[in-house]
Amino acid sequence: MIKQAWWQPAILMFARLSAWIVGPVIVGLFIGKWLDKRYQSEPWLFLLSIGIVFIFSIFGLVKSTINEYKKIETKNEEALKEKELSQNKNN
Repeated sequence: MIKQAWWQPAILMFARLSAWIVGPVIVGLFIGKWLDKRYQSEPWLFLLSIGIVFIFSIFGLVKSTINEYKKIETKNEEALKEKELSQNKNN
């Protein structure tokens, strides 16, 4: 098993969570601008698309954050079990 640097998981989590903010907003920006040009409805469809994307982004952030917390809890539980096993072997 290859040991990761201590900072690597934090950077990966930051990138995943940031992607939930940036990615949908960029997509919503282009879709909103395109819809406004197509239907001459400036700025209403743009604002609507940004609002929908914002809600979508929040749900994605919450889901990803919950998954990250579960990973951290699992790692902590494994470390605690290993510590208990090593203490039992020493006694």
